[in-house]
Amino acid sequence: MRCIKPRPSRAFGALVAAATTASLCVGLPAAHSVSLPRAATYEAEAAHIVKGKVESNHAGHTGTGFVNFDVVSDAYVEFTVQAGQPGATKLDFRYANGTSADRPLDITVNGTQAADDLSFPGTGAWTTWKTASVTTALAAGTNKIRATTSGVDGPNLDSLTVTPQSPTDTEKPTAPKNLRKDKEPTTTSVSLTWDAASDNVKVTGYDVYQHGQLMKQVDGSTLATTVTGLTPETSYDWTVFARDAAPNVSDASNAVTIATLPAPPDGEAPSAPQGLHATGKTATSVDLAWTPSTDNVKVTGYDIYRDGAAAGTTGTATTTVAGLKADTTYRFKVRAFDAKGNRSAFGPEISVTTAGSLPGGTPDPGTVKTLAGGVDVAWGVAFLPDGSGIYTERNTFNVYRLTKSGQKTQLGKVPNSQTTGGEGGLMGVEVSPNFATDHYVYFLHTSSDGNRIARMKLENNALSGYKVLLDGMAKSRYHNGGRLRFGPDGKLYAGMGDAQNDSRAQDKNSLNGKILRINPDGSIPSDNPFGNAVWSIGHRNPQGLDFDSKGRLWQAEFGDNIMDEVNLIQKGGNYGWPNCEGTDGSCSGYIAPKKTWPVSSASPSGLTIINDHVFVATTRGQRVYRLRIDSSSNLVEQKSFFEGTYDRLRTVEVDPDGDIWLTTSTDKDGTAGNDRILLIDVVYSGRPDQGPASSS
Repeated sequence: MRCIKPRPSRAFGALVAAATTASLCVGLPAAHSVSLPRAATYEAEAAHIVKGKVESNHAGHTGTGFVNFDVVSDAYVEFTVQAGQPGATKLDFRYANGTSADRPLDITVNGTQAADDLSFPGTGAWTTWKTASVTTALAAGTNKIRATTSGVDGPNLDSLTVTPQSPTDTEKPTAPKNLRKDKEPTTTSVSLTWDAASDNVKVTGYDVYQHGQLMKQVDGSTLATTVTGLTPETSYDWTVFARDAAPNVSDASNAVTIATLPAPPDGEAPSAPQGLHATGKTATSVDLAWTPSTDNVKVTGYDIYRDGAAAGTTGTATTTVAGLKADTTYRFKVRAFDAKGNRSAFGPEISVTTAGSLPGGTPDPGTVKTLAGGVDVAWGVAFLPDGSGIYTERNTFNVYRLTKSGQKTQLGKVPNSQTTGGEGGLMGVEVSPNFATDHYVYFLHTSSDGNRIARMKLENNALSGYKVLLDGMAKSRYHNGGRLRFGPDGKLYAGMGDAQNDSRAQDKNSLNGKILRINPDGSIPSDNPFGNAVWSIGHRNPQGLDFDSKGRLWQAEFGDNIMDEVNLIQKGGNYGWPNCEGTDGSCSGYIAPKKTWPVSSASPSGLTIINDHVFVATTRGQRVYRLRIDSSSNLVEQKSFFEGTYDRLRTVEVDPDGDIWLTTSTDKDGTAGNDRILLIDVVYSGRPDQGPASSS
């Protein structure tokens, strides 16, 4: 006899709840895992609506509203539902009908009638919500459940709750083995093959990842594939995962690195850029633009030079050169390059003098120096009351104290930490708001049984007293989230990734794919929206977290292969993953991001806020974005700093003096000791080399 804890079932559309968390004790052999049926609720306003509109004028609805059918006999709402296995399923339609007349609906599943004229009698008021139910069979995989008006009108339809009537599968497939090269790579493609995974029911598909980015999906009978659209002469890191219909996702396969072939010979350099000119300047930066170069194949980018030395690269014919001194003249020139490394001659050089002051309180990045070198993936940064910093190394599990003079002291290691061969390990760090009296430092790290939040004491430059505050978060090679941040309410917030099982993001009972919120002692705050540690849902891989001057939480999140995003987080809010990526997909009924970028221009890991200006550090984008929060809570006036100057950028934090600490992740984190922690002097309005008027 063994007890099996239920795991989330996949839900597309707008899954906002999952029922029972009870465990089921069954006398089954270890090869089979089952659990009590789990209910998943889909909001009507996020379904496919024909001849109806979304409204929210009657109290008591869930989600963001309900569907008011048009007064016709063929209006419908169609829900897309995913079933882990075939079988009988109960469908509960939540509705309101403020009339005395029945307003029946016809219910079909995948085009087959499940109920003719299902009764939706009056509920007494439009603010009184009841349930009409039918039990029918669903197929394994995707099901289309349609509710159609059969009379002249229908009820106000709020949601559909789907409850399997038989035990569900909770056992994940085995990891695919022997991932290897199949056919020889080309300049733009890589071919892979692997050995089949096994499952207690059936492997239904394989997901092919390249360093955390989903590149392709194939069905469960396919054991080889070719990924196209790659860059010539580039090494790619490949991993494959198996999944079943539930969907349970396997552990990662072995990782293989395969490079595309070089592009055909090309000895022709691009033309020299012309028309270089300054389009703007501050006390610490100069904006430049020029006429794009031409090439026989393609211009890949531009080298920016300042006073004869390399100052960064850019992929477009504009750039901002930051890290300058006020009222100082600098010389700039630009040259173009192509994919084969052919470089043009420099265009004409120009001289620009920086401004002597800045407009109202704008934090502008000034001069840069290295605080610490020989660092191994500095992931988290936090600050002690004396102004010194604490940083974590993801792969070594070491914790260091670092002063602004560059003095580094190892404080110890975080026990029970493990890497995942990808994005897991020792990640976020945060210092207690009451550190002067309690001496607590908080960590988010990967362990043998998953991701967890833990606490230790820091006294006499040594960490001790390890205590787990929250666990139960699944881990994977990628998508482990990792950022920690105390809020102005004294609660500890955490970004937690979906651990490469995207169905977890919409399951309120799972702690993955969420922003989490706990008390400093690890207990659950009484005002959390779902009765557990979950604060918001529908996230893929959230990392950057910080609060603005109004106490609102902003968050940066890695997208899949289309767009990354910055969100303004609401209590209980649903941000759409996996149904919606940024603004792409089925996004109706979800909270829209405040800013998106193509994944090639961002991959945002760190976020900090200074004077209501949001700074975002990016890995793949190799730059820092700055955006201002305007009076309508939008992000405006985007500027990009340090593009191509310091390679991949991991974490950006503002210190007690109002300056920025910036960490690098130079080579996708494969080589020890080749990263740095940089100190950026931030200059404010009329007060060079002084701290901000206010910062978060």
